[in-house]
Amino acid sequence: MKHIFQRGADETKPTLLLLHGTGGTESDLLPLADKIDRTASILSVRGNVLENGMPRFFRRLAEGIFDEEDLVYRTKELYEFLEEAASKYGFDRNNMVAVGYSNGANIAGSLLFHYQDALQGAILHHPMVPRKGVELPDLSGKSVFIAAGTNDPICSPMESKELQSLLEEAKADVQLHWESYGHQLTLSEVDAAAEWYRRHFS
Repeated sequence: MKHIFQRGADETKPTLLLLHGTGGTESDLLPLADKIDRTASILSVRGNVLENGMPRFFRRLAEGIFDEEDLVYRTKELYEFLEEAASKYGFDRNNMVAVGYSNGANIAGSLLFHYQDALQGAILHHPMVPRKGVELPDLSGKSVFIAAGTNDPICSPMESKELQSLLEEAKADVQLHWESYGHQLTLSEVDAAAEWYRRHFS
């Protein structure tokens, strides 16, 4: 998978896994990593799927309707890539925190839904529920920050609350942060995510 790896000054910190939104690239979320933890290593990945020329992490059938078969396949592909990257770059595979926006937040959520050991934590900006009706692994000890918009036309507040509930039922520690905007990534939610990260991982 196309990616950028930047080794941080403090290798005891979690490696930040950056996952862009639809149409983004592996460079998009680098400024977020700078706000969250300037000393952490960064692995920023580009999605392998193209939708009308725009990179994504998995296919969808329509707005808000995921291609579940492709989602499962691409989640496994990303999971295996993380193993390879950890081996190549020598970072701690068991100490990763995902930072995802929109489609990137959805694939990060899917990693949590499918693999108990994929992530130590996740910052999910405007995620949806990746899959309905599946049993999640035990996520005890995992911390998740969800940033949601009360006026988000793509991801309803009800969906944000449902994702929170599903993760909490799997024993993850979840904070749901609300913004009164739509689907866009705002500076205030990035600041809130950075503050959450410092409490949990610094």
